[in-house]
Amino acid sequence: MRFSFLKQKSHYLDKMTIKELVVAFFGYYAVQVYLVLAAVSLYVAFTYGTSLLMGLAAAAIAIALYPLSWYITHRWILHGQWLYKNPLTAPLWKRIHYDHHQDPHHLEVLFGALYTTLPAIGIVTIPAGYYLDGIGGAGAGFAAGVLWTCFYEFCHCIQHLNYKPKNAFLKHMKEQHMMHHFHDEDGNYGITSFFWDKLFGTYYLRKERPVKSTTVFNLGYTEEVAAVYPWVANLSGGVDDRRPREKRDGYKSGAEDTKAAE
Repeated sequence: MRFSFLKQKSHYLDKMTIKELVVAFFGYYAVQVYLVLAAVSLYVAFTYGTSLLMGLAAAAIAIALYPLSWYITHRWILHGQWLYKNPLTAPLWKRIHYDHHQDPHHLEVLFGALYTTLPAIGIVTIPAGYYLDGIGGAGAGFAAGVLWTCFYEFCHCIQHLNYKPKNAFLKHMKEQHMMHHFHDEDGNYGITSFFWDKLFGTYYLRKERPVKSTTVFNLGYTEEVAAVYPWVANLSGGVDDRRPREKRDGYKSGAEDTKAAE
């Protein structure tokens, strides 16, 4: 059963507590699949006699490559503005990123879909692990990849909770990610690390871009674009340019609209 209690109503992270998030997170089917696959992969690594050193080396490589693979995927694929131009890939783009930017705090569309995450994890981790120590190393690398994905997903969820971290590092990490969603989508592509943003020149502070992007919620998929490439609009019931909270069922204008997050 897929996260059955979440089927009953939509959940929004800006309305949830950390305890509610923990319950929701580990009840989500994709997270459960990741944990099962991690256990199976570790069993494979153990069965094929992978040494502790080689296993740790494979895991370290997988973890080191993860931020770069995420940056490449996030910047040039999810924000590449080409997936929605094909009727075959438009539903994929809508599911894995467009809907997330339409309402960044909507929990049900924040998690990555297994049919997109698992191949990416395998491509990054299995060859490196196999090179180090054969099938056992591949198992160790893949296990590290899926467990690190769980960590990334949880960090991503936490960044969308309605709270202000006291720790300076966590506070900065959350601020940068919120700017990607609510100020200018063309930058700050990292989740837990902005190293690659800084290296490729896409890292920014709010003061460096005083003008808010007009496409921060629609990623450039406007009415004009939809007229030429209509597939995402057809699946979405049209192009909705309202702010995230305004799209929610039962929305009422008021004090919430003044919050800095939006």
